[in-house]
Amino acid sequence: MSLLIVGTVAFDAIETPYGKTDKIIGGAATYIGLSASSLLDQSMLVSVVGEDFPEETIQLMQSKGIDTEGLQIKKGEKTFFWSGKYHRDMNTRDTMDTQLNVLENFDPFVPEKFRDAEFLMLGNLMPAIQQKVLDQMNKRPKLVVLDTMNFWMDHFMSDLTEALKEVDVLTINDEEARQLSGEYSLVKAAQRILKMGPKYLIIKKGEHGAMLFDKDHIFFSPAFPLADVLDPTGAGDTFAGGFVSYLAHHNEITWESMKRAVAHATAMASFCVEKFGIERLLEIKSAELEERKLALAELTRVE
Repeated sequence: MSLLIVGTVAFDAIETPYGKTDKIIGGAATYIGLSASSLLDQSMLVSVVGEDFPEETIQLMQSKGIDTEGLQIKKGEKTFFWSGKYHRDMNTRDTMDTQLNVLENFDPFVPEKFRDAEFLMLGNLMPAIQQKVLDQMNKRPKLVVLDTMNFWMDHFMSDLTEALKEVDVLTINDEEARQLSGEYSLVKAAQRILKMGPKYLIIKKGEHGAMLFDKDHIFFSPAFPLADVLDPTGAGDTFAGGFVSYLAHHNEITWESMKRAVAHATAMASFCVEKFGIERLLEIKSAELEERKLALAELTRVE
């Protein structure tokens, strides 16, 4: 099934207790697309970069089956840049620098051949931009997944609540779920958020796993335990890409398929954090992915 990915393609500079990078490739759509390529031979990208973005990275995306016709390249402008420093616990970080650059005036254009996509992944962007993409689709996709963050809740809550009325799955972290709902209990938070429009809610809890909700059920997947975590940047986007690509690959949207998609997404995210940036995602072999998924299932199996 066809998957359209909307989000940032960017540069990052990252510092963690285990190392530091100069400017490297990042962005939500980059992680989502590379994660999705583990299952899908083809996906479609809508994003924007500046003239400074390397052509070889665009070619890399294309080699992974990502159609970049919807990637705008702005002449004379610079690509979105983010720099952050992680604390010892790797769950908290400080933003050192954010340069919106081309993202400041991004007006997404969905090529005609993308407008019948059956699965739509709206990566973390201004809600008005996410809505513009939805408005350009020829028909409502079979599944719409939206990711957001607390910044948009702080400054564009009315736009976000409007966008939520049109999505099937919302993915946010536990802090964002509490802010969006006004509830501390994640169970109560989920109940309130599901009344805003989404049919399903995924609450990501970092090293503590992820929770999947619909109005009648709750599913919990632990994170895969790792001895070494070098860089958590992009793990949530990798999770989102793994989740939506699993559903698109199997073309099945049920509670049980959602659970399996969360397990697949959890395994994908565990690879992302093992190296800096997108490096580890480029190395994953199908055999080691299946091995990790089996190991993850074994963590919670009871005779």
